[in-house]
Amino acid sequence: MINARLEEALRVLGVGPQAGRVYLALMELAPAPLDAIGAATGLEGPELAAAYGELVALGLAGAAIDGQEVVAPLPPAAGLEILGRHRAADIDESRITVGTAFESFRRQRLAAYNDNLVEVVTGDAIGPRMSRAWESARERIRQLDSPPYFPIPGATDHALATLARGVRHHVVYSRESMEQPGYLEQVVEPCVAAGEQARFLASVPVKLVIIDDALAMVSLSIKEAEVHTTMLIVQPCGLFSALVALFEQTWQNALPFHGGTARPGNLLPAERRLLSLLAGGVRDDVIARELGVSRRTLFRRVEVLMARLGATSRFQMGLQARHRGWL
Repeated sequence: MINARLEEALRVLGVGPQAGRVYLALMELAPAPLDAIGAATGLEGPELAAAYGELVALGLAGAAIDGQEVVAPLPPAAGLEILGRHRAADIDESRITVGTAFESFRRQRLAAYNDNLVEVVTGDAIGPRMSRAWESARERIRQLDSPPYFPIPGATDHALATLARGVRHHVVYSRESMEQPGYLEQVVEPCVAAGEQARFLASVPVKLVIIDDALAMVSLSIKEAEVHTTMLIVQPCGLFSALVALFEQTWQNALPFHGGTARPGNLLPAERRLLSLLAGGVRDDVIARELGVSRRTLFRRVEVLMARLGATSRFQMGLQARHRGWL
């Protein structure tokens, strides 16, 4: 098992199959004459010289003048560092080559077949396709968020990991999102704390995720049935540009979720959550449920916030809260 894992690791690093066999033999037999290493691998003459020479060039083994010289593997740190850098450079070059080839193909062959720029994904294939798209993000994710949601285990952890590697998130949440039990506390607030730029609106025109400038995922969910069974993947084209413009317009119309300070006005977390839910247009009974209080207690807390802001109505409270950076 260990040999199999080592052989696979060498292959991933770009070590040839014969050189890999020689390295395995070195690990088992060295120090030993080079001819003995060759006999253990079934290699001799020019084949053995070429395979062992590859290891020497990679810094994984010491040089040998002839087959009788005793050989052994060298400490691999320096050689593996060079191999790793070369491998990373090869992968980047290959990615660019494949991407350029596809763009050329798309321009030449798909121009007359625009339907191929839209992929339809259904059923159980939706979750893995969405996960792969999120993992591919390099710079920015733009999202219009609204239920129903496709069940993807660890979706919030996935978003947090994407934020952690420096991908910018801009998300507009609908009122229906805020009304999902536990969604604000368990999904929205952790992502905002991790750096997500969030806004909210009474409703969003469509469920949408835009990954960089590479693709857009549009849900064809059935709201009345609370199911999410079909999704469109839109590649860069006129429709993609329209979806980007739709997001940007929605983003401009939405209300920022949090101000720039961690706890503006000495607000408690529950008070900030209350203001966010009120500004999102969430119903009183849902707010009370999310805060775990009775309607009577909710009204009392609203009155306290109104008094602190010098407001005589909820509308004025919202304006004052936004003016002071409480939202």
